[in-house]
Amino acid sequence: MQVDAFRPATLGPVQLRNRIIKAATFEGRTPYGLVTDDLIAFHRELAEGGVGLTTVAYLAVSPEGRTHKQQIVVGGSTAPGLARLAQAVHDAGGRISGQIGHAGPVANGRSNGAHALAASPMPSPLSMQMIRSATARDLARITRAYAATARTLVDAGFDVLEIHMSHSYLLSSFLAPGLNRRRDGWGGSLENRSRLARQIARAVREEVGDAAAVIGKTSLSDGFRGGVTLAEGVELAQMLEADRTLDALQLSGGSSLMNPMYLFRGGVPLREFAAAMPLPVRLGMRTVGSRFLKAYDFEEAYFLDKALEFRKALTMSLVLLGGINRRATIERAMSLGFQYVAMARALLHEPDLVRRLEDERRGVGACIHCNRCMPTIYDPAGTHCPELVDLRG
Repeated sequence: MQVDAFRPATLGPVQLRNRIIKAATFEGRTPYGLVTDDLIAFHRELAEGGVGLTTVAYLAVSPEGRTHKQQIVVGGSTAPGLARLAQAVHDAGGRISGQIGHAGPVANGRSNGAHALAASPMPSPLSMQMIRSATARDLARITRAYAATARTLVDAGFDVLEIHMSHSYLLSSFLAPGLNRRRDGWGGSLENRSRLARQIARAVREEVGDAAAVIGKTSLSDGFRGGVTLAEGVELAQMLEADRTLDALQLSGGSSLMNPMYLFRGGVPLREFAAAMPLPVRLGMRTVGSRFLKAYDFEEAYFLDKALEFRKALTMSLVLLGGINRRATIERAMSLGFQYVAMARALLHEPDLVRRLEDERRGVGACIHCNRCMPTIYDPAGTHCPELVDLRG
């Protein structure tokens, strides 16, 4: 019998009102690294719009783990605001997830005032500094920081913890053989390269037990030479399933550092990205941006074929992501054995889209996947849909 995506569902120990998740997209609403009323309103609107679970993006486990200084580092100073945010989402009938991570080589060391870390040393196109290779002491500290972050969020009322293992962030930089050239126990074989991700998943689970659901955001494939391949992505997922530390996997792809459009597909907003960058980066974007922001045609559920390889290899719950904004696509995902779907751009355009789809007032979202929302993460007004602003005049 096909699962109804709009009926209540259980994710680990958490009851959701439906199986539709707002995927993490940096909200651009924390100019001082603190929860703001604007951030609360952003997620409250999504909850009021019907999503079962809304995800707060890029909650850093340590100061050098931010992509830049405007992001939240979870700790004592940010916990009260995070508690207010969780309460607002609960009051609107939704559940709340915190995406916890360490940006690794995607971090801007100059903005953060601390050199970025990665599996192996490499130049940073963001800070024009060298990225430092993480030491064993760094990895022990960061593992403890993940556990402490998880505890703070659960105590603040968060229902789900999403461990960021993709997009060339720190854990992903260890997984990708082209970024991990280590010759110690953290490099070489996939078993070694996956050691950090699995260690952190275990530490988070041991810290929170069944007080929250724990999911991992993993890569179907990274989309660049030297990145995680589809076969390795499936093998990693099988390891994580065997560890029994996660309640579900959210299947993503691409690399914020090497090939970001592999994740997004559709329009390439090169001019808008260049305009949002500091002058040196802006000039670089204009000259080599088309090679960095590669064009991929958009099609509905563009990760589905690769995700089906994971579905065949695993029994654990899976979240399908990638250009979903039709009721028919959601229903098809359920019929193919996926337990949840994640949406992002479609909900930036229409925060109440889930209500509309559930009530069958509309079968498709209005998002045109122009991707002009991507550069707005740097906008003082916060991440938003420029197309919607244009329509409103």
